[in-house]
Amino acid sequence: MENILYFSVALIAIALFIFVMSLIKTLKAMQGTMESVSKTLVGLESQLQGVTGETTKLLHKTNELAEDIQGKVERLDTVVHAVQDVGHTVQELNNSIKQVTTSFSSTLVRNQDKMAEVIQWGAVVKKLKDQWFDKKDRGDRRKRKSDEVIPAKRFEGGRS
Repeated sequence: MENILYFSVALIAIALFIFVMSLIKTLKAMQGTMESVSKTLVGLESQLQGVTGETTKLLHKTNELAEDIQGKVERLDTVVHAVQDVGHTVQELNNSIKQVTTSFSSTLVRNQDKMAEVIQWGAVVKKLKDQWFDKKDRGDRRKRKSDEVIPAKRFEGGRS
């Protein structure tokens, strides 16, 4: 029985030895993995610092651009208001022209009979003027003809 006890202790010692050896191998493999992870984290940290710096610069540039755009939008806002005012002015001008045209048109329609009468009187006056100048021209032509033709007998007879 004592032999079984020694044999059991020896078996437990061998099992413990195998367990410790396996644990050492696992821990050494884990140590390599941890060193690799540590190196990766150091590299990641340096990259993250670079990215953080670039992000900060990008954020500052974005803020500058936003301020610049805001200033330009404010300046453009005055231009938009000016264009709107021009649009209103043109619309008012169009309305005024429409009113003047409508007024002129309605005045023409109201005075259409009077205008027709004036045109008829103008035609009558022109006809009278033409007749007057026509008679005057005929009289002038007769006068010139009588001035041009001098009878030779009378001319010679007057001197003799």
